[in-house]
Amino acid sequence: MVAVVDYDAGNIKSVEKALLALGEPAVITRDRDIVLKADRIILPGVGAFGDAMGKLHAYGLVEVIKEAVSRKIPFLGVCLGLQLLFESSEEALDVEGLGILKGRIVKIPDDKGMKVPQIGWNSLKFPNKGRLFEGISEDAYVYFVHSYYLQADDPGIVTATTEYAVRIHAAVEKGNVFACQFHPEKSSDVGLRILKNFLRV
Repeated sequence: MVAVVDYDAGNIKSVEKALLALGEPAVITRDRDIVLKADRIILPGVGAFGDAMGKLHAYGLVEVIKEAVSRKIPFLGVCLGLQLLFESSEEALDVEGLGILKGRIVKIPDDKGMKVPQIGWNSLKFPNKGRLFEGISEDAYVYFVHSYYLQADDPGIVTATTEYAVRIHAAVEKGNVFACQFHPEKSSDVGLRILKNFLRV
């Protein structure tokens, strides 16, 4: 069973539908016991960093997420869910992230002729090909919607990058923690393969 963490994020239902398409039962929940008994956990996300951290605190989910990660339950952050795993974001300078991974979230520069937010399909490169991308060829296209992007402290955890005004750390993997800045649940067959790979780790 996959627990999809419910903190009022925008893309929860699309994540659930993608998992059901793969034949995987999903439970949308903020119940501590259900999350910690899950085989895998997904932290989805569409929204603002500060508001999201506020809701995670309000629902008592910050410690639940940290405990789940410490228990080595496979964990996937998606879009804002990736950003929340890190220490800080320029979107909310006075708000601490979960700090599970080291790095910061910065604004995509809007002075290079590129529209911000980035909305649309972009190709991936694999500097350190991780388990999420098994069976997926380099330059595969996935779907992004974001104005902020990750700069990870450790390039060794970065499993995918993309180019959009700057080089964006598009996916990371460290131990049982995985995260994608793009939306696998909206990335057609490639995205379903990524989710299937997560279900196999």
